[in-house]
This record gives sequence, structure tokens and C-alpha cells, in this order.
Amino acid sequence: MTARAQSTDSLPLAEFAARRAALAASIDSGVVLAYGARTPVHDFSAFFQLPSFRYLTNYIEPDGAFVMVVRGGKGESTLYLAPVEPRSAFYYGERATPSNSEARYGLRGRAFAALAGDLDSLARTGLPFYHIPDVETTDFAQLDSLTRGQETVKRLGAAHPSLAIRNAMPLVLKVRAKKSEAELALLRRAIEITNEGHRAAMLTANPAHEYELKAALEFEFTRRGAERPAYGSIVGAGANAGTLHYMKDSDPVRPGDLVLMDAGAEFRGYAADVTRTIPVSGTYTPEQREIYQLVLDAQKTAERMSEPGMNVRAATDSSVAVRVRGLAALGLIESDTATYDPPWRVNCAASPAQCQQANLWMIHGITHGIGLAVHDPMQGSYSDGTFQEGDAFTIEPGIYISTRSLDALPDTPKNRKFIAAVREKVQRYQHVGVRIEDSYIITRQGLERISIVPREIEEIEALMAQRRRFQP
Repeated sequence: MTARAQSTDSLPLAEFAARRAALAASIDSGVVLAYGARTPVHDFSAFFQLPSFRYLTNYIEPDGAFVMVVRGGKGESTLYLAPVEPRSAFYYGERATPSNSEARYGLRGRAFAALAGDLDSLARTGLPFYHIPDVETTDFAQLDSLTRGQETVKRLGAAHPSLAIRNAMPLVLKVRAKKSEAELALLRRAIEITNEGHRAAMLTANPAHEYELKAALEFEFTRRGAERPAYGSIVGAGANAGTLHYMKDSDPVRPGDLVLMDAGAEFRGYAADVTRTIPVSGTYTPEQREIYQLVLDAQKTAERMSEPGMNVRAATDSSVAVRVRGLAALGLIESDTATYDPPWRVNCAASPAQCQQANLWMIHGITHGIGLAVHDPMQGSYSDGTFQEGDAFTIEPGIYISTRSLDALPDTPKNRKFIAAVREKVQRYQHVGVRIEDSYIITRQGLERISIVPREIEEIEALMAQRRRFQP
């Protein structure tokens, strides 16, 4: 491996070759096409490669394309490289060229200008095309309509009406689902950095605004070698803790508030994901303690159900059951089976569990994979639905209590009865929003929690007691 390859990614080039071989074996015969990320159009921003393109190529420069011709399960790969003009190179640095692509990335290089002609020639071979959409995240892949990849396959389809064009992203995600030892090492490092960021936020004295805690988190990320936050850091105090993807991080924090901090570092492309909910004053109120402990108990229950061979869905269901019983005991729902009419479209007859009152207070799932994307695939999605060695994922139960949730309900007899029964208790727990999220891997030995940040109430209060009080 060249010195440059070592400095940009600690994974060996052989690992990328193995990934391409696994994808080729799953296709048997066809043409794989993928575009990398473009040069940022707003210019003064750092460049970051698209996850699947980076996964297959190790190429972390802009304006590249990848083509792999697969016959009989064996692939021949080419990296198409866009040149950089000499003047631009003074601003942004040199790029790889077709002559040094093999040494840097283990891939034969070819000029980007040749791509269109090569694709037309390949379309005439009769081989099907497998397109990897050039999207930042698969969460929003269905909104992709104007990327270079979509425009290319539209053009090819119009020019070659008999050409079979298939979405290769599911095949790539299946390969990505199992993390290698080298990938797990990078994930561990991303989590280690994230752990220190959360500790730094807990030790921040006298924060007056959410952005001060965000600054403590992200300063530690940068200081310890992360390229960037793995996603927009969420630091929500008081009512903002109930907005699941709140990212303004600009409001005041006040004694008596809880602050929900969902933030992770990205290291060598691999994303951490950790959430802690802490009291601004350093001490939880009795109401905050009750909800916090309920969420923590639900997380620990899911952990016990997340060993190798156990069902992923069952782990989620176990967490839900703990929270439902707890919410009923606190008087925040009428009973553990009581239902309501949701403010969003749900077929309650077909999915009665989605219409349980408890879902108003816990509206998201608890498990997703992590890796090159903060929502990465897990192996259970492609097999028997179980946790398997090489999985990397989070467990993140939450409960969010606010009268605004009651106010959002449609005016129906069932909802009026529900609101009348719980409003007084909801006001008691007003703006108590708690999420606890940790990152885990499955090894030969079993489940391992790798985000070792204080999460017990006593641990958090003890750490926050070490803050140095000062007057700004």
C-alpha cells in the first residue's frame, strides 16, 4: 500500500478487493455502475465521499465513477477519474490520475471523459446493468431523481430499450452488513472519540445555551482525530428534547431542564451514534428520574435479548413491553392495551399495536446498524432476522412527554377520553424527554457495548458534580 493510501484510510487495499469480489459473486454476470460524490457546489466545504462508493473503491476524492464488468461471478473493475486543472490544484490539491490509480487504490484508472462511450459499448453486450444510486444516505434514496447516476441510466435506457437496468444498492448493502475486524476497529475508535465528547459535555460548567454543550462535544471529536460529526449533533433542552431530530442547538438551557444530546463522531468514514440525557443542574428531579430509569430499564432488557442468534424484532418488542408497563404505572396511558386515534395515517385494524396509547410517547424504533452510514445495514435484514457475529448497531429507547402531543391528537371520542384521563399526569412530567442510546457489536463472545459513557443516574450525577463552577 502506498503512503497516501495509508494516510487516508487504515483499511488494507485487499479488503476493498474482497468487497468487490463478494459483490461480483452475488451478481454472476452484469455491469456494475456507481458514481462518487461531486465537488461541493458551494466550494468552501470539505469533501466527503458517498458511503457505498467509498466501501467499494477506497476513493475519497471527488468526481469519480466506478464500473465493474462481471462475468461468471468474477469482476474486472475500472475507476474513472476526473482531472483537476493546474490552477485549481493550487487551491484544492492534486488528484489521482489514471497512471497512478492502480498504486493508490488498487484499481485500473481511466479518464472520466471515456466513461460515456464505454457505457454505451457495454450496453451493447447484452449484459444487465446494476446501478448503485449515488445518494448520501439510503434513508432518502427514493427521493433521488436528478443525480448523475439517475440521469445516466435514463439515457442508457432510452438509447438501448432492451437493456435491463437493476438497482444494485440492496446487493451492496447486503455485503456491507457484516463488518470485518478492520471495520470494527475503526468503529471502536469512532466510539472512543464519541465517549470523550459526551464526557466533556457532562463536565461543561454553567452552560447557558445548547450550543455550548454542542461545542464541547464537537471540540473533543476534532481534538481526537474525527473528520466530522457523523450527523448533525442534536442538543435539545427542555421542550426541544421532544423533537427527535432537533438540530438548531441555539436555545437557552435552564436549571431544571433535561438536555438530550444525540451526537457521534465520524472516524475514517465510520459513524458513531450515542445519546445521553442529562440534567442541567447536575441532579435529576424525581419525575425525571422516573422516566429516565424506565428508559434505562427498557434498554437493558433489549440488551439481554440482543445476543447472537436472538431475534432483532424480539429485542425491540421486549423494550416496548417494559416502557408500556411503566407508562401505565405512571398514569400516562389508561392501560397497557389502551388505544387511541393517531394524528398520522395508520390502519389500526391491520396494525393494532401501532395505535396503542403508549406509542404517542415513544414514536421511534430502537435498533439500527452503524458503519459507513449512521443508519447502516444489519445482517438480520437479509437472513433470518437474528443478530449475527459482525453486526454493529445501536439500542436507543426513548420516552418524550409533552402536552403538545395531546394537543396534536384529532378530536375524537376515544382521544377525548384518553386526554381527560392523562392530562394531569402529563403536566406533571411536562418536557421530560429521555433517550439513551449506546453502540454495540456482536463478537464470537457475544454482545459487547462499546459506548462506555456514564448512563446510570448516580454515575451521571457524580460526573457532573465534578464540574468547576465559575462566573462568566
